[in-house]
Amino acid sequence: MKAITYTEFGSPDVLELAEAAKPAPKDNEILIKIRATSVNYGDLVARDFKSITPGKFNMPFLFWLPARFYFGLTKPNVNRLGSEFAGEVEAIGKNVTRFKAGDQIFGYRGQSMGAYAEYLCMPEDGVVALKPANVTFEEAAAVPSGGMTALYIMRAANIQPGQKVLVVGASGGIGSIAVQLAKNAGAEVTGVCGTARVELVKSLGADKVIDYTKEDFTQNGEIYDLIFDVLGRSSFARVKNSLAENGRYLLASFKMKQLLQMVWTKIAGSKKVMCVLSPQKTKDLIALKELIEAGKIKSVIDRAFPLEQTAEAHRYAENGHRQGYVVITVNQ
Repeated sequence: MKAITYTEFGSPDVLELAEAAKPAPKDNEILIKIRATSVNYGDLVARDFKSITPGKFNMPFLFWLPARFYFGLTKPNVNRLGSEFAGEVEAIGKNVTRFKAGDQIFGYRGQSMGAYAEYLCMPEDGVVALKPANVTFEEAAAVPSGGMTALYIMRAANIQPGQKVLVVGASGGIGSIAVQLAKNAGAEVTGVCGTARVELVKSLGADKVIDYTKEDFTQNGEIYDLIFDVLGRSSFARVKNSLAENGRYLLASFKMKQLLQMVWTKIAGSKKVMCVLSPQKTKDLIALKELIEAGKIKSVIDRAFPLEQTAEAHRYAENGHRQGYVVITVNQ
């Protein structure tokens, strides 16, 4: 089978198309014929992890250190990227009961990765579920990681109808789903993004969109019940005056400073800092499937590349101009 591999950290040029042995499923595994995978933030970081210092890493040092050992100190320990996928079950192990050959599925591999290939085996009790029936393989492959994170975090936020919600990073994998979930909850939603993605965020249902290159949301006098900063680019000090009494500043990416602020604001003050990690569970992937089939959330594909052009897909994803998801088509 064809697969994309890399044996050294670096630019997209380190990604190479190679021949690899087609895997065979173990007793508890399914063999998946990959139809589409994605280029997400985790893939970009893992590809060049050697250059990701603790300061550049979007989590505390205690998270960076084991990740560095896992992905490799000088050369990659994980040689095949791809954490999100959609495809078909080609064969099953003798103990598998959840799936059968021919099922269309989508799923998430996490740090195990491996979806940049024509075939992949994974346990049936992994983070995998039947694909939403009303979307393409490409659209399904773009959902799992950001979708599960957004779903878990928005549940933690417990948004109520009529609340005002601001999403910073509203065009990304997490933010785009968060905007839609907040709207579904009955909130008035404002998205913050760059100029090129304003129309995209509007298409997701945002009531207002702020172009951060033209306006600082902390200076416009608006007050929000919830400010969700996906990448932690703002700070509690900056946004505090934009929070309502009992408002919450919610982070999916954070450092030790924000963790300490979360502890402190639980003790003192009415405005709270919340740092939330998503456990990425199958039940949330199934919930996403149901939301997609109900027409409540969607993914937006900017561009699809064939497997042979994975390096170009990474370059395109990194150039800052994409509007929506970048996916890789396989076995078409």
